[in-house]
Amino acid sequence: MILITFLYQYSYRTSQEHPTLCNDYLRKHNLVGHFAELEYTWGTPLLFQTKKLIPLIQYTPYEKMNYTNEQIEFSQQIIEQWSNFIKYGKPYSKKFQYQWKPFMNISNGTIMHLKLNQSEIKQFEIPSNILFWMNECLTVENNTIIDLNNQQLIDDISLTVFICTTLLVISFTINMSRTFGRRFIKHGLLLSTSALGTGYFGQYLLEKNKLKAAEPAVHKPEVWLDDFPTREVQIDKMSNESEYDIVVIGGGATGCGVAVDAASRGLKVALVEKYDFSSGTSSRSTKLIHGGVRYLQKAIMQFDREQYHMVKEALYERGNLLKIAPHLSYPLPIMLPIYKWYLLPYYYVGLKAYDFVSGRQLLRWSYIISKKKALELFPMLKKEKLVGGIVYYDGQHNDARMNIALAFTAARMGANIANHCVVTELIHENIRVDNDHGQPETKKVIRGVKCFDRYQNKEFTIRTKCVVNATGPYTDEIRHLDDKSMPKICQPSAGVHIVLPDYYSPNNMGLLDPNTSDGRVIFFLPWQKHTMAGTTDTQCDVTDYPSPSTEDVDFILGEVKNYLSSDVQVRRGDILAAWSGIRPLVLNPNKKDTQSIARNHIIHVSDSGLVTVGGGKWTTYRQMAEETVDRCVESASLKTKNGCVTKGLILNGGEKWTPTSFIRLVQDYGVDTEVAIHLSNTYGDQAHKVADLSSLTGKRWPVIGKRLHEEFPYIEAEISYAIKEYARTAVDILARRTRLSFLNVIAAEEALPNIIQIMAKELHWDEQKQKEETDRAKTFLLREMGLNLKRDMRQNVPIDLTREEMSYYMKYFRQIDVDNKGFCSHRDLKRYLQKSNNEITDEEFRILMQEVDQNQNGIIETEEFLQLMSAIKSGNVTSSHFPKAAKIDKIKTKLSPERSGGGI
Repeated sequence: MILITFLYQYSYRTSQEHPTLCNDYLRKHNLVGHFAELEYTWGTPLLFQTKKLIPLIQYTPYEKMNYTNEQIEFSQQIIEQWSNFIKYGKPYSKKFQYQWKPFMNISNGTIMHLKLNQSEIKQFEIPSNILFWMNECLTVENNTIIDLNNQQLIDDISLTVFICTTLLVISFTINMSRTFGRRFIKHGLLLSTSALGTGYFGQYLLEKNKLKAAEPAVHKPEVWLDDFPTREVQIDKMSNESEYDIVVIGGGATGCGVAVDAASRGLKVALVEKYDFSSGTSSRSTKLIHGGVRYLQKAIMQFDREQYHMVKEALYERGNLLKIAPHLSYPLPIMLPIYKWYLLPYYYVGLKAYDFVSGRQLLRWSYIISKKKALELFPMLKKEKLVGGIVYYDGQHNDARMNIALAFTAARMGANIANHCVVTELIHENIRVDNDHGQPETKKVIRGVKCFDRYQNKEFTIRTKCVVNATGPYTDEIRHLDDKSMPKICQPSAGVHIVLPDYYSPNNMGLLDPNTSDGRVIFFLPWQKHTMAGTTDTQCDVTDYPSPSTEDVDFILGEVKNYLSSDVQVRRGDILAAWSGIRPLVLNPNKKDTQSIARNHIIHVSDSGLVTVGGGKWTTYRQMAEETVDRCVESASLKTKNGCVTKGLILNGGEKWTPTSFIRLVQDYGVDTEVAIHLSNTYGDQAHKVADLSSLTGKRWPVIGKRLHEEFPYIEAEISYAIKEYARTAVDILARRTRLSFLNVIAAEEALPNIIQIMAKELHWDEQKQKEETDRAKTFLLREMGLNLKRDMRQNVPIDLTREEMSYYMKYFRQIDVDNKGFCSHRDLKRYLQKSNNEITDEEFRILMQEVDQNQNGIIETEEFLQLMSAIKSGNVTSSHFPKAAKIDKIKTKLSPERSGGGI
């Protein structure tokens, strides 16, 4: 314990004995009173004093400005008060009668000056020579902002000492376990944990009143169009433009991020995507914005510096993404249930390390909860042998909509973007250059791309100085268009997710299984009022149509079952949707399995100038984009107006959004509250544009907003708006503009005819085109969204009925098959329903026949009838309409029917 305490104190003292560059600059230039002095503690820069966030102050000398005496006097008072308040906690000044409260609210160009008695508020105009912001420590020299927070060295020192402390605790415990008994191990662990806890709590008491320096406030781009051109206009501009600076291939998170970064630097940018924006991996993620808990575990256990830096980078980007798209992202608490007492300190130390690496971007400290509290927060949790839990925080988002927001942020910044345009060829030209020996030679370089518009069936060419390959799993395919001899640098890996009804998890708490039966990690998360579980991690081939396998689905269900109460029956029939995404992992030939491959990214520039960015993860898209554009500027000698400004750059829809924006939609348009919340959280401050396109419902309430499906808040007007956002297929609507196919594949199939009808009217489709789109969408739902699992489950389910059950159900079958033919026709079923006084519509009758008539031959065979009853019994089919309509009562013997909210 003494050793542990010493190491803790040494790690703290080490971080303190390395003065920050920011503090050095402030002291050197005598600016300590004008800026809040910073200190560095465990990798986190903190402000002196007060529980509230204190804005830093930048001061411009008066002789450079033209001010009145009153403005100058007031400015001096502001500086003096803040200087004294930051240093001493009191405003030692004779000019003020009252002490300043430790709070200052800056709003609309005024300072709200709160007095001690809180009975009077005085408003002052902020003199223009005083600039308040809630940033990291910055200063201005010659109109250039200089970042003074380069703390990488201190981060590494603090983390290294912390890792050593952790490993010594674990090593000490393991070694002692070989010599002493269980009782000694238990007390040793308790003492070790107490030492760490005491040290940490003492440090917390010292630092709890010091606030973290925040990141730069979000800002709007210099070029920000009121609206974006139509898709057809975008393609015309691409084909007619003389030359672009950068052409980006790939409309996923990374590709759109590159377009945003390049456009923000004043470069002329074009982006083309083979299918729809986010149609691939970027819409099939785990929906988390996170650093990767398991990667940090590997970084610590394997002393892997590369993985540590990847986690640290991702945690920084997590904080940035939560700020620039507040309508699409939010913090999510995730519980790690503990079922063995000796694992509690192990996981607690690991998650504390995750907190520390987060630094200034920490969302909230992780904490331990008791068994009682864990069951209160997550009632579905298995209570047997539960010791307690640990709760930590990560971010969650709507990944497809986030990707689309990136795409149209680039468009509003002046970039030309187009989906459903595939690159068929890279255009090369030979130029004369001098080699390393100063001798002239011919070099082949890329000067453009040939594209094919898959929607309008026409070819066009884009001229450019530089081409970026950001195609994810298709990275090597584009590389081979440049040079067929290039080696492969991407190793695809499939990750499968399933969606379950909402009652499988609370709506505000996720669950992490850190150690599955095969060593992988499974997340169990609330998302869009449903429950999502995943993911797997297996090698796969690159395909345009990734499909979830039965084996992966069964694996996830098995892991979910291990953590849920026995009261919750987990069955395959509960699955509402399932999908597979292909991760573009960076291949490391020294490692054998994909679980050992970090999600690090690589950037490669070919001899001909093709800039390829591969690997990475959703959370780090912005950093990847920044580095990629830097390489483009360097390799193609591009001239930019400014450097990278995407840190804090607000995305489309996030500028004026607030958590209460939906109320205005309800009040101004008469939209249902659930629909209004959905529109606000999907489109942000652009939601009113969707409401403007909405038609009357014909009801007293809601006034507008006809739903696409009665179970979901998606409305018909979203289809019209999606078409303005370049949606051109029914799959674009089902999968990305709405998330219907990801949430409930059967509901998506039911909404499909209405979607086709609206799109046909908007896009002037003929009957043949409507049929093609319908068939394509049904194939997508069957192959990629798990609808095929329904058919497989029904067709492969054996008739597992007892003799008593078989006799019971055959009695009902013979009542329908009155002629004893061995099958039931449409007429037989309708006659039986009428005799049972059960009036149903033609649509309801069609649904009944679909449930039973598996081979679609128009009759119900005996085997089909018994197979349905067996599937209902086993849970492979849930909430079937047929038994209810036919009034088939449950058998009185003890069966095991497990039901859910309807699934596949």
